[in-house]
Amino acid sequence: MRRTARLLTGGVLAAVAAAGPAAPAHATGTGTAGLEVRPVGVVPGERVTVRTAACGSAGTAAGDAGAVGAGRFTLAPGTRRGEASGEFRVPPSAQPGTYEIVANCAAGGRQLTGDLVVTLASARQPVAPRGSVKTGVGGALGPDPVQTAAGVAALAVAAAGGTWLLHRRARGDGI
Repeated sequence: MRRTARLLTGGVLAAVAAAGPAAPAHATGTGTAGLEVRPVGVVPGERVTVRTAACGSAGTAAGDAGAVGAGRFTLAPGTRRGEASGEFRVPPSAQPGTYEIVANCAAGGRQLTGDLVVTLASARQPVAPRGSVKTGVGGALGPDPVQTAAGVAALAVAAAGGTWLLHRRARGDGI
């Protein structure tokens, strides 16, 4: 009895795993049923373009980017046939995070959503590292001529002393 139950349970679990997730698809950030937000990841101060084909060929929409602090904007028929587009600027005071951008189609009142990710550094504009490595021992102190000269002098004395000792040993002077 137990063996049959295990076989049936294993078979059902295998069938569910093969079928894949049955969760409904939520079209966020795509142009098919939601808003296409480009670029998805932005730095405060950058412009964002929002497009949708869900409002019809000549449809317009009222957009709201209030979650990120940009306020309202309008989506109007653009250069692409069947799409409405609009844009807004992310305020310089925007904090990093993911924000929902909403648009309501003028005809039919359909509500569309898309996600906008605000980051501190853009992948297009990498931030160069500054400063020294915080290792706790030594590190990059900067170009100090006195320390550089002292280091070179110490290396020269060590090299000269080593050469002198090797020369005496080779001659057999008692070392």
